[in-house]
Amino acid sequence: MVQTLVEAEQTKNIPLVIKILSALLKRTINQNDELTVSEQYRRHPPSVAKVFSCLVIPTISIRRYLEHFFFNTDCSTSCYVIAFIYLDRFLYFNPSVLLDSFNVHRFLITAILTSVKFMDERCYDNTHFANVGGISVSEMNELEINFLFGLRFNLHVDPISYNGYCSFLLNEMSILKLKDPACNLQFLSSEEEDSD
Repeated sequence: MVQTLVEAEQTKNIPLVIKILSALLKRTINQNDELTVSEQYRRHPPSVAKVFSCLVIPTISIRRYLEHFFFNTDCSTSCYVIAFIYLDRFLYFNPSVLLDSFNVHRFLITAILTSVKFMDERCYDNTHFANVGGISVSEMNELEINFLFGLRFNLHVDPISYNGYCSFLLNEMSILKLKDPACNLQFLSSEEEDSD
């Protein structure tokens, strides 16, 4: 997947959450790649993660991959926070799974698809997400099913959890030394909490 000229021109409008998530996930997979140098792990990932593991590391960076989704799926920025929450839940429910360079892209596409379907009023179907993500529709369907079972179908995110994850991501921004004075991670107001 090559970044288009339009995408290159729009990089100034990338939401902060994408910058933070990409830096955080890059740091995580770099640490986990060192832990999983064992060829045994790569040949035999935990069964729950097998479908997410690629044979080769995708050449597109995590940030470019997230930006590509941002430009091609029209999903809300809150969906990226929800996708991160889903990834965290999946890893919590499946502690033998580690995010690494071989699986992070497939986990991302699936977490974003799941969050868009659950959170946004309007969303594209699996065919569109598969095309954007560079995988087949049957792979997308299989990833989605495995992800949902790995999450134990626990998709609800309450406002307190959402705000906690937003705070965590903002804290990570300072740790990762990302500079963006126009912070646009949105917290739910107490009025929105009351309406849920």
